[in-house]
Amino acid sequence: MMSKYIIGLTGASGAIYGVRLIKALLERGHQTLITITDAGRRVLREEVGWNLAGAAWEIEASLKNYFGIDETSELIRYFDNNDVGALIASGSVKTDGMIIVPCTMSAVSAIARGASTDLLERAADVILKEKRTLVVVPRETPLSQVHLHNLLMLAQMGVHVMPAMPAFYYKPQSLDDIIDFMVGRVLDFLGVEHSLYKRWQG
Repeated sequence: MMSKYIIGLTGASGAIYGVRLIKALLERGHQTLITITDAGRRVLREEVGWNLAGAAWEIEASLKNYFGIDETSELIRYFDNNDVGALIASGSVKTDGMIIVPCTMSAVSAIARGASTDLLERAADVILKEKRTLVVVPRETPLSQVHLHNLLMLAQMGVHVMPAMPAFYYKPQSLDDIIDFMVGRVLDFLGVEHSLYKRWQG
């Protein structure tokens, strides 16, 4: 059965994690409702080579083209992060959860305090109030006391905090293996079946 997930990309390093997660969900027939911060688009440009510019419909078209999705398909929807009245800003819109990957510490702080200053923060706030699944994948090191305190606040609210910490017990052979491990762990939390990494056999 198709599920509907909100995917948020922020300005932390590790944009490829978000790209791979979207790809994995699409391959399994799930709908992705995407928003990207301005800093997130910059990181995508610098780390992945994407130049996502223009109106929301133009960026949506670019994403569909990249992932090989038909332009009329609803599997990918894109929403401008400045549009706080967009679809994903309302709790009346049923979704199966939200994943912010990668997640900056500024986004962690804003969500922990209910700031809702942009669409990504508002969507996360909605997920929390509706008691749906929220996963954040922070990518920062070292972590200050402020970072740890804010992450603890989120964890106490029921948010799944999944730092981008790949394992090596399965002997990854490439960067793709390492990326897929993290994406696979996120899919595990969502209850999405996959075979992106080799599970521990004892």
